[in-house]
Amino acid sequence: MRMDHPTPHTQHAHPHGTAHGMGDQADFLDLEAEVLAEHTASITAWLPLGAGPRHIVDLGCGTGAGTLALLERFPGARLTAVDSSAAHLRRLARKAEAAGAADRTTCVRADLDAPEWPALGTPELVWASASLHHMADPAGTLRKVHGLLAPGGLFAVVEPAGFPRFLPGDAPETAPGLEERCHAALAGDHAAHVPHRGADWSGALAAAGFAVEGERTLTVAVTPSRTDAVGRYAISGLSRMRERAASSLTAADLTALDGLLDTGGPHSILRRDDLSVRTELTVWAARRR
Repeated sequence: MRMDHPTPHTQHAHPHGTAHGMGDQADFLDLEAEVLAEHTASITAWLPLGAGPRHIVDLGCGTGAGTLALLERFPGARLTAVDSSAAHLRRLARKAEAAGAADRTTCVRADLDAPEWPALGTPELVWASASLHHMADPAGTLRKVHGLLAPGGLFAVVEPAGFPRFLPGDAPETAPGLEERCHAALAGDHAAHVPHRGADWSGALAAAGFAVEGERTLTVAVTPSRTDAVGRYAISGLSRMRERAASSLTAADLTALDGLLDTGGPHSILRRDDLSVRTELTVWAARRR
């Protein structure tokens, strides 16, 4: 599972375009996976599947947060992981091998916005986490997924409300509301590059021939007491926000933000006892009719 990225979409086949190097991006996704591990497991357990699927396709798999959770949840299944990033797929393959699931995992590099997809088999479950709203033609993607699924197969769509918040609204003390101003500064880019973010996919799923059998919204509120990845994830996320929002922020806001990002400084976000990861995740479980 992945949450929305604070930078504009730059590569349709993968939902996390960024100006950072691919290694940084992969590290960010791995941190996100650790922070959201319990929520991802909860979603896979909730899916109305009955018998476990024999074949799963993970569309826009990134470095494998959903892939590894699905392989663990369904030990009898084989999984095809699809992404445009060769580097991310290599990292995913290493994780699958470490988990003893290499023989059940196939990595496919593909542009999901291309007119035709490579052969992906006939899965009983297709999983798309934080990827659908980045597609150039989501309606076309839904039709392709409908045609891909086995009769009666399930499509699980997981979408975040947006990039998470890390601080309370009155923080930091020298620039209250800083985080919200960063989000506001990026709103125009998001509207232009990811116009489908925050969409209710129920109608589009029905139009593509699916029957929506379940919808669930999870509230995410993860503190450092749950995992030490929270602090590192916050640093990485806010660094990315600074990169994009710097030209729209005041000098005072930039100074305060740099203080939060200075891991060795007195105002480091890592020193705060009010740090958390907060967002919402909505899941749609849609059956191919």
